[in-house]
Order: sequence, then C-alpha cells, then structure tokens
Amino acid sequence: MFEIFANPDTYVSLLTLTFLEIVLGIDNIIFISILTGKLPADQQNKGRIVGLSLALVFRVGLLMMISWIAGLIYPILTIFGFSFSGRDLILIAGGLFLLVKSTLEIHNKIEGAEEGLDKQVKHNFWNIIIQIILIDLVFSLDSVITAVGLVNNLTIMVIAIIISMIVMIIFAKTVSDFIHKHPTIKMLALSFLLMIGLLLLVEGFHVEVPKGYVYFAMLFSFLVEMLNIKMRNRAKKKEEEK
Repeated sequence: MFEIFANPDTYVSLLTLTFLEIVLGIDNIIFISILTGKLPADQQNKGRIVGLSLALVFRVGLLMMISWIAGLIYPILTIFGFSFSGRDLILIAGGLFLLVKSTLEIHNKIEGAEEGLDKQVKHNFWNIIIQIILIDLVFSLDSVITAVGLVNNLTIMVIAIIISMIVMIIFAKTVSDFIHKHPTIKMLALSFLLMIGLLLLVEGFHVEVPKGYVYFAMLFSFLVEMLNIKMRNRAKKKEEEK
C-alpha cells in the first residue's frame, strides 16, 4: 500500500485530483452556504460542518462501491427509444432539484419575500440538513466519477477527497459570510447553482457540456462582480468624505 508513495507520479496525481475535487466542491459549498444562511446564527456553523462532513462520508462511501458506480452507466430505463442509466436518473433528479430550489430562492429575493420566508424556515435544522444530503449525493457521485476517471488507485482517491473536504470545511464559513454580506454575490451564487442544475440535467440526457467552459464563465462573472463591489465601495467612501 505504502510503496506507491515512493513514486513521484503519485504526488502529481494526488495534487491534481485534490485541486479538481476542490473546484468541483465549490458549487456544493455555495449551495450549503445559502441553505445554512436560513438557520439561526448559532446553528449556521454546525450546519456547514454537518453538511460538508456528510459530503465527505458520501464520497468515501461511494469510492468503496466502485463496482456499483461502474454499474450505474448501464441502461435501466428506456422511454421512446431513449435509454437512461442509474447515473442519468440521479443527475436528472439532482438537476431538477437545483433548478427548482435556485429559482424559488431567486424569486423570493427579487420579490422581497426572503425575510418572511427565513422566519418560517429558521426553526427546522434537520429540514435544511435533509436538503443538503439530497444534493450532496448528486455532487458526490459527480466527484467520485471524476476521481475514478483520473486515478486508478483507491488510496490516492480517498486521500485527495479527504484533503479537499478539509480545505472546504476550513473556508466554508469565509465563503458563506462573504455571500451573505453582499446581496449581489448571493444572487450571482444562485445563478451559478441554476447553471449547475441545468448542466446536471442535460448531462442526464447524454449532452456533454465541457465543465471548463462553465467554471470559466462562473469565474469571469465573479471577477466582474468583485470589480463592481470595489467601485461601489469607492463611491460610497467618496460620498462619506464630502
């Protein structure tokens, strides 16, 4: 087992996979941050830790069932001549869930109903956790499939996933606080989730969309919004100095 660490290629694979897992986990962090933001302040950090810990458990658990994951690619349902595998159905369900959830959150924010909605939701910690579990399963499947496709050593995959999840747990609060501090960033984050939901949905129908394009668009939009925030802060500072 430990002899693989004598090979320099092991560390290259480990770093590459860890980086990819962190990138793939960004959408998970955003989703968890938005949901836990509905909890009372004293439960938000607990919600984030529980959510990401469950994501870690799901990922490692799925890695231990590689043969089951491999079986998910085989068709189990055919509708009008179109075949769906277990993976396809999971992606479609996850995509629809994200689309509906993100659309409702955007609608509530635009209509100004978010504050009233928060008062109704903030009493149920496990309601939020169940929603996190549902989407964790979908993101975990995507994460594990990426790991299996990139590395053929189970030990490296498990270590990379554990490291990436530790990094995400460490920075989850910072990301969450930043999202909720800036309303425009929260709207942008919801738009990202809407895009990810659509991506999962079309992948379930065998339409492959290069994820690099999607993440580049997300990064570009984020950088533009950061410039907007900086300009607004500068304008506000000038107004205060007058």
